[in-house]
Order: sequence, then C-alpha cells, then structure tokens
Amino acid sequence: MSVQELLAGLEQAGSAEEHRVWAARCAHALGLGGIAVSLRWGAELVWFSDQVSARLQDAQFTLGQGPSLTADFTVVPYQVADLQEPGGEDGLWPQFAAEAAAVQVRAMFVWPVRSGEARFGALTGYRTVPGLLSAQQAADGLRVADALAGRLLAWRPGTGNHPNGEGRNDGPGQAGAVDLHRIEVHQATGVLSIRLGVPLAEALVRLRAQAFASGRTVTEAAQDVLRELPL
Repeated sequence: MSVQELLAGLEQAGSAEEHRVWAARCAHALGLGGIAVSLRWGAELVWFSDQVSARLQDAQFTLGQGPSLTADFTVVPYQVADLQEPGGEDGLWPQFAAEAAAVQVRAMFVWPVRSGEARFGALTGYRTVPGLLSAQQAADGLRVADALAGRLLAWRPGTGNHPNGEGRNDGPGQAGAVDLHRIEVHQATGVLSIRLGVPLAEALVRLRAQAFASGRTVTEAAQDVLRELPL
C-alpha cells in the first residue's frame, strides 16, 4: 500500500488498535521498522506502531536524551544513520544509544509535527539496519507528519472522531483521535509536587531520576507512586 493510499484512510483509524495497524502499514511504506508520534518534546506519547517504537520513546523521556529531543530540524528529516557507530552521534546520548542497541535499533529518523512554523510534536521512525533514507522516503515521511499534525490539531479531549462528541471514548487513555499513554506519569507528577512541596517541573525530574536509578520506565515508577495513595 502506498503512502498516498494510507493517508486517504487515516480518518478511518479510530481505535487504539486501528491506530497501530495504520501506523505499522505506514512504517512499512516508509521503509521503517516502526514509527511513533509524541507531543511537547516527548512529554506525551500519542501514537505508535509497535512496542519497540514505544520503548524508544519511553527511553528518551526517562533519560532526557535522544534524537526526538535533540532534533533542531535545520534539515528535515533529522537523520541518525547509525546509533552504534564509534565516535558518531551516539556520543550525544550514550545511555540512549545503549537502550537502542538492546532492541537492535541502528538508525532513527525524526520529522517535525507542526502547523506552519509552530512545532508541537515529532514523528520518529527507526530501522534495525544503518543508513540514510532515500529522498522519496524522506519526503513521504514529511507528508505523513503533516497529515498527522492536522489530525492532532482537530482533536478534542473526551470526544470521539466527531466534533459533536458522537462515538465518545471514555476509557482509560482514550481521547478520540489520539491515545494518551502517560496519564499516570502526569498524575504521579502532581502527587509528588504536592507531597514534596516542589514545582511540577522538579517533581517530574525526580520521577524520571527514580525511574532511571531503578532501571525502569517513568510509567512504571509513576505506577508505584500512585499505588501508595490511600484508597
């Protein structure tokens, strides 16, 4: 299936599982192993094709380093041809490069999710073999990122695919056009902020540090905090 055909069917992807199926097909069309979409410089993961994509985003969020967070988009897409190349860009993110190696990821590519000049997210893809994208793959990835930007800008929390609220999705993490995967992180950050008497930004840093020290994801650390709350 071509990228153009996939984009034509984007509006039909409503549920979380349909998102993943669409994203997996899209990744294949782009010559990638998987893709993920995050907002606010990695603070919220909203769409991913497979568990490796999700793990890469979680690792960057936990460590505070990686291609999705570093990309300045002076050139689009931002391409890391080989994360494991000695003396290469992996020197910028030594811990993240090790995490990527653990899932056999060698190359990563990042496109901006934006409206005009305002960037509010990133589309990140990976491959298990080193190398750059072809010019066509790079251009097709930008088309996908632009289409997803339009869909995300049309999203309203708490509603389904219709602006009037029809097809409402009220389950955990369900939000119509996207799925919020870090709700527990945001909740735990608020709990720590109140408990420790520190700003939210500092509470999040402490939560991330706790996750890194224990070798777990931020979500897992957040779940521990929430389990300590009285019923």
